[in-house]
Amino acid sequence: MTPNRREQALVRPHVVTEGRAHPTRNTLDVATVVSATWAPVVGLSPEKRRVMELCRGGALAVAEVAAHLNLPTSVTKVLLSDLLDSGHIEARAAVRQADIPDHQLLQKVLDGLRALT
Repeated sequence: MTPNRREQALVRPHVVTEGRAHPTRNTLDVATVVSATWAPVVGLSPEKRRVMELCRGGALAVAEVAAHLNLPTSVTKVLLSDLLDSGHIEARAAVRQADIPDHQLLQKVLDGLRALT
């Protein structure tokens, strides 16, 4: 059962992160996609268990996890970096539009290959 908004508001962000303001990794941005591994959740804080529940439902961007948890992105990044360090989640950079191959170029390559056969 997830706590209601009033209960969440009672837990201050610095308590959630155990007083830390910065993640152990500087590789997470709001578009980084995270997904859960099948590591056991025993011993995790309630917030980290909630992250695991969310990510086991499918890959989510850091910004989406923060929105679901109703926590600032900076706090969410601390939680996620801890879970990365412990092997509970995996992260990958989101595919940027510039990284997606041009469809017309791929079609020309395909047409050229077909012409060779």
